[in-house]
Amino acid sequence: MKLSSSPLSTIRFLNFNSPLIISPLSFNFPKTTFTHVPNFSIHTITSSPAITAEESQLAPPKPPPHLPWLIVGLGNPGKKYNATRHNVGFEMVDAIAESEGISINNVNFKALLGRGFIGNVPVMLAKPHTFMNSSGESVGSIVSYYKIPLKQVLVVYDDLDLPFAKLRLLPKGGHGGHNGMRSIIDRLKGSRDFPRLRIGIGRPPGKMDAVNFVLRPFNKQEREELEFTFERGIEAVRILLLEGFDKSATFVNSTKSMEQLGWKHSSKWVDLVPSFISF
Repeated sequence: MKLSSSPLSTIRFLNFNSPLIISPLSFNFPKTTFTHVPNFSIHTITSSPAITAEESQLAPPKPPPHLPWLIVGLGNPGKKYNATRHNVGFEMVDAIAESEGISINNVNFKALLGRGFIGNVPVMLAKPHTFMNSSGESVGSIVSYYKIPLKQVLVVYDDLDLPFAKLRLLPKGGHGGHNGMRSIIDRLKGSRDFPRLRIGIGRPPGKMDAVNFVLRPFNKQEREELEFTFERGIEAVRILLLEGFDKSATFVNSTKSMEQLGWKHSSKWVDLVPSFISF
C-alpha cells in the first residue's frame, strides 16, 4: 500500500508535544484498510521519501513587532491654557506630530493619543488631559497597558531652571519640583529611570510668582525663538529613536546650531515604514 504525498506535507506541521490525532479521512484509502496497516507509527510517516530533511524543518518564528516609544508632552487642557509657558510640552508634541504626519485625535487613558512612525520605529504621542498635577494617571495607565519599557518613555515638559528656549535631554532624574513629573514618578512606583526632554521657559521677572509666570503666554519675540527650539527638539527625538540616546544628547545639549553640527532637517531620516509592524 502506498500513501499519497499530499497528506504527509500537512502532517509535518503537527505539534508533536501534544497528543497525535490522525483521522482516516486524511488519507486516500478506505477506513477498513487503515485499521489493518501493520506497524503503523509516527516514524513510518516522517521517514517517507516524500519529505526531505530540509522540508521537515519548521520555519523559524518571525521576530516580535517593535514595542512603541511613548512620547508624552505635559500641559493643561482647555483654551485658557493654550500657548502658555506651562503648555510648551503639549506644543512640542504637536510639532512632532505635524512633522511626522501623525494625527493626535484619539481619546483614551485620559489623554489625546496619536500613533504613527518615526522612520521605522512605532511611536505613540500623548497629551494627558488630567491637568498637569495629575499627569501620572494617564502616563501610568498607558505604560502599564502597552507594557512599554521605561527607557522608551520620553516626557517633554517646561523647566523654570533652564534659560528660555534651551533644551536639555537627560536619561533619568527626579521631578525637580515640577508637579507633572512628580505625578508621573509616583504612578511609575517611584521609578525615575525614563528619559526626559526639558524645555527652558526662564525665570519669572522681578518678584512675580512662579505659578502666575508659567500660566502666562509667550510674547511675539519669544514665539519666534521657540520655532527654532521646536525644530531642534524634533530632530533630537528622531536621533534618539533612530540612533540612540548618546547621539541625541550630544546633539540637543550642544550650544552649536544645527547647521554647525552638520544636521539637516528630516531628509536624513526618510525611510519606508514596514507594513508588518503594528501596535
